[in-house]
Amino acid sequence: MKKRKIILNLCTTLDSFIEGANGEIEWCFTDQDYGMTDFLNRIDTIFFGRKSYVQLLEMAPEAFPDKQRIVFSNTLKNSETGPKIISGDIAEEVKKIINSEGKDIWLFGGASLTTAMINLDLVDELMIAVHPLILGNGKPLFEKIDLPKKLKLTDSKTYSTGLVQLFYEIER
Repeated sequence: MKKRKIILNLCTTLDSFIEGANGEIEWCFTDQDYGMTDFLNRIDTIFFGRKSYVQLLEMAPEAFPDKQRIVFSNTLKNSETGPKIISGDIAEEVKKIINSEGKDIWLFGGASLTTAMINLDLVDELMIAVHPLILGNGKPLFEKIDLPKKLKLTDSKTYSTGLVQLFYEIER
């Protein structure tokens, strides 16, 4: 059985912000597929930070019904109808998941979970959609990364909207 990959897939502005100063994300392009259909066929599980999960529920509560949702939170509690909640030391739980049967895993975000997963060396690939926009301030894509991470560009795609999608593997 091969290890499942964890793929950080998100959008950012040209100045590397994943949301505006007040949490706004309406600038993310949704006018076409941007490769999401193929990507969603590749995964069966989505990792969320608590804030990102709550934001998704507010914007699109019915999104991704066929995917297992796992939320990393020290405040939310597991329920029979909700997503699986992981709290505390995430490394051991994530290693169990990536070594279990299944497709690859989408690291949806947010910033704190992304930082923790990268610092624990658990992320395998990055799919970054760079939008042709400069926000000037907001929440940066990467903060407090412990050590430099060398990346290998595996692909890039450009779209008529000016969006550029970058695909990287994290070298180990």
